[in-house]
Amino acid sequence: MVNYIARRLVLSIFLAVMLVAIVFFMLRTIVPGDPILLLAGERATPEMIEVLRVHQGLDKPLAQQFFIFLRNAVEGDLGRSIMTRQPVMETVLRAYPITIRLTALSFLFTMVIGILVGVITAYWHDTWLDNIMRVVTVTGASLPTFWLGLMFILIFAVFLGLLPVQGSVSLKGLIMPAITLGIGSAAFLARLVRGAMLEVLNSDYVRTARAKGVIEFGVVLKHALRNALIPIITVAGFEIGGLLGGAVITENIFGLAGMGQLTITAIYNRDYPVIQGTVLFVALTYLFVNIIVDVMYAYVDPRIRYN
Repeated sequence: MVNYIARRLVLSIFLAVMLVAIVFFMLRTIVPGDPILLLAGERATPEMIEVLRVHQGLDKPLAQQFFIFLRNAVEGDLGRSIMTRQPVMETVLRAYPITIRLTALSFLFTMVIGILVGVITAYWHDTWLDNIMRVVTVTGASLPTFWLGLMFILIFAVFLGLLPVQGSVSLKGLIMPAITLGIGSAAFLARLVRGAMLEVLNSDYVRTARAKGVIEFGVVLKHALRNALIPIITVAGFEIGGLLGGAVITENIFGLAGMGQLTITAIYNRDYPVIQGTVLFVALTYLFVNIIVDVMYAYVDPRIRYN
């Protein structure tokens, strides 16, 4: 297991470098606009623009710029923002905890609601409760995040005054953003859990456990749910990536100064160093979560072994 984790860490670093390389070269070759022109302003002379370009290091060949970025990144230096001149590492580290808290709370909501609804609908399948829950999950998965967020603000913040409107990073302030971000994932997970549980509940070993007199609660949780966890864990790992990506929209709706809002602002300003820094942090987070998911496979199912 230790050797497997070490190999995965090395592979994850390689994948993160490849992803940053793709973003690095796409920003400079495909994405329209020049950050130097935005920085210099409309009245800048060609000489001033050239001086700024040299000062920002954008006059060098792309390959040289990339290797300079990698060398500095290994030393913990992600460069400075083109627009604010602040160190990118400090800028990202201010926004990163907000996004992680939002993602973690949303993931907790997704897992609790998704598994709970999935188990209930599987156990009482083809009943009125199952039919209602299926309609609810399909609706939840279909609602656009931006519309849902605005409705939550209107109802729970403006009309009822129960929660902060925007900008709060307290637990109370993150409730609406987390639910907004997690509803679609929870609905999808509930349908997956229902399908996996239906397959397991009809298996021979579940019928045997019931015949031996095991209480129904133990049959559902210990025998059925545990054996249905492999596909659930797999999807949960992918959902982390979806939640991190969805934070871009959610943070802008609720005015949270996290990675999503930072990324949108950086893209608008063509701030290459900040975009590269946010992509690197998000990629490493997602890759780290997938390593944890793979390790959990062996814990949940003892038959799985990594050589």
